[in-house]
Amino acid sequence: MIYRKYIKRILDFILSLVAIIILSPVLLIVAILVRTKLGTPVIFKQQRPGLNERIFTLYKFRTMTDERDGEGNLLPDEIRLTKFGKLLRSTSLDELPELFNILKGNMAIVGPRPLLVIYLPLYNEHQKHRHDVRPGFTGYAQVNGRNSITWEDKFDLDVEYTQRVSLLMDMGIILRTIKVVLLREGISSETSSTMEEFRGRENIE
Repeated sequence: MIYRKYIKRILDFILSLVAIIILSPVLLIVAILVRTKLGTPVIFKQQRPGLNERIFTLYKFRTMTDERDGEGNLLPDEIRLTKFGKLLRSTSLDELPELFNILKGNMAIVGPRPLLVIYLPLYNEHQKHRHDVRPGFTGYAQVNGRNSITWEDKFDLDVEYTQRVSLLMDMGIILRTIKVVLLREGISSETSSTMEEFRGRENIE
């Protein structure tokens, strides 16, 4: 309880600050490449629900172009997601700006991934508990299948994490995250280049 309530946030602040300083050359290089290959804005911003469903602005490097059809509508993700964008996602380099979200207190290093605001009314009572902690840069579901598991399994893992938060668990998830990123495991689902939209299929109890 002490770790969850006090120590975890202190460690998140210190580690994210150190990571930003150490990785600043990488952040700069990726930003320049994104600007060159994908255009502006370099940073993708989107509203996401955080602790207790409070909305915050998530920062990521953009991975898609703004290609549109003749009527001005954005083309499907599979078309706008370039090889460079796929590389950023598979290496998780697109997630690096989230270190600033951690520094600000919107996120934690470890926790359930922050999903779309439109999903909030689709969660059942069990799934809503994924917001009992700050969302994370990485999480229990990310080291147990990432995008290759079902939404239901992912949410079960998220809620399990909120019930078991500890320093040892967080350390284990961080170490396993390094392995997942290096091996590029679970980047895509079986039917999509990213992850299918959650439509509340698991909302039926």
